[in-house]
Amino acid sequence: MGMEAREVIASGKAVLGIEFGSTRIKAVLIGPDHEVIGLGTHDWENRLVDGLWTYTLDDIWGGLQDCYASLNKDVEGKYGVTIKKLAAIGFSAMMHGYMAFDKDGKLLIPFRTWRNTNTGKAADELTKLFNFNMPMRWSTSHLYQCILENMDHVSKVDYYTTLAGYITWVLTGNKVIGVGDAAGMFPIDPKTRDFDSSMIGKFDALVADRHYPWKLRDIMPKVLVAGQQAGILTEEGARKLDPSGMLEAGIPICPPEGDAGTGMVATNSCEVTTGNVSAGTSVFAMVVMKENMKNLHTEIDMVTTPDGAPVAMVHCNNCTSDLNAWVGIFREFCEQMGIEPDMNRIFSVLYNHALDGDPDCGNVLAFNYFSGEPVTGFNEEGRPLIVRRPDSKFSLANFMRANLYSSLAALKIGLDILLKEEHVEVTKLMGHGGLFKTRGVGQSILAAAVDAPVTVMDTAGEGGAWGMAVLAQYMISKEEGETLPQYLDSKVFAGQTGTTIAPKKEDVDGFNRFIEMYRKGYPIERAAVDNM
Repeated sequence: MGMEAREVIASGKAVLGIEFGSTRIKAVLIGPDHEVIGLGTHDWENRLVDGLWTYTLDDIWGGLQDCYASLNKDVEGKYGVTIKKLAAIGFSAMMHGYMAFDKDGKLLIPFRTWRNTNTGKAADELTKLFNFNMPMRWSTSHLYQCILENMDHVSKVDYYTTLAGYITWVLTGNKVIGVGDAAGMFPIDPKTRDFDSSMIGKFDALVADRHYPWKLRDIMPKVLVAGQQAGILTEEGARKLDPSGMLEAGIPICPPEGDAGTGMVATNSCEVTTGNVSAGTSVFAMVVMKENMKNLHTEIDMVTTPDGAPVAMVHCNNCTSDLNAWVGIFREFCEQMGIEPDMNRIFSVLYNHALDGDPDCGNVLAFNYFSGEPVTGFNEEGRPLIVRRPDSKFSLANFMRANLYSSLAALKIGLDILLKEEHVEVTKLMGHGGLFKTRGVGQSILAAAVDAPVTVMDTAGEGGAWGMAVLAQYMISKEEGETLPQYLDSKVFAGQTGTTIAPKKEDVDGFNRFIEMYRKGYPIERAAVDNM
């Protein structure tokens, strides 16, 4: 592998994907076979300035350059070669947020990240106007909130975009965006795979009395789909990415994407009727659909795959934090007993024992709300709770099972809207993230929650940055007419094995009974929030 990888890098055949996450910028270098041959990272943190979460331009460019330098150091250490040429590059980032620029390309106000929740009024008004859910995180919710607040900069806006769109613009000179990332700016029309023109007309009419010198479409990026080219790395862009001067210009760059899209690629869930669930500190599910939902549901965001298929996204703030806190209590117990705690063993024993519990957890109820949970109507900070009746079957197995159910309860409530009210078809669900590390347990619980088979791959990719590199490779390697799902199935994931667990009827019925109790328990959680 070493010699092969060295030759791939030296001959300029390697492909680079870089993703800006909330706490880490990650670079993944792959060969033509999509195997990882180099890694670079840079840790960073958003900062709260004047009550709003942001990263400065110095944070962004300094972080990117340090991440790329870290990749080069990794490559030189492993193979004794420096990156000079690349076959393709792609950039992705946490979705949404707001970056607005004037006609000279100057940032008008500090970058507003997806974390900001000051846009509630704007999101609510736009949701009603479009009859389409406009989350607070989306770029146009931020723009309209600035309009509602009569901010001076709005009349000077010449261009607004996402973080990945901004990076790609600076490095190529092109104001473009991948359709999946574009879906975090403004609603996408699945037929045109472009911003919805009728909704753009409604927005322009809404703000017409303010007499801005722009129309909305004029200040938005051009939307591209996976496989198209966003541009090439300019001389100036090459120096911006690699100040050492080693990297050559002229490298093709693929459409910038959001982290939702790269996650779909990394889990091979871009095909219609497939989905993926990412379960860690927070949990979200994405299901690829044949068409947009017929009805408005504010619990569900509509985005798209990188090739433009509609995707329903249910995002919940709470997943494993409370589970991990309870596992920590059992670790302390071991220490007090004079037993050297093995955390992997503790997780394995507790999680597996949960499968011995009653399918409905024996009337033991848990709320895992460390933070608010908008899907269930709790917008403020939460209160983790365990509640039971005197006659509940309170055992270790039921206690752990209730905590595992709770970690997916809000997600199930959101997904039930999709599956039971909108009758969306799901044939395959991929699970990834910390909840699935204990083999078979989180997977079984999720299968019961959604009443569908759940697959966990034996080999996890390098996450979003790897998914972005795969999208860049697809741009240069796809055959005539080869779709992204076809490419992923035949070229990227062919031969990879995973474990699939089908739901058991008694577990599905038990989870449904738990959810009935969970919904009735909302006033208990509300009382805890109000009184503690």
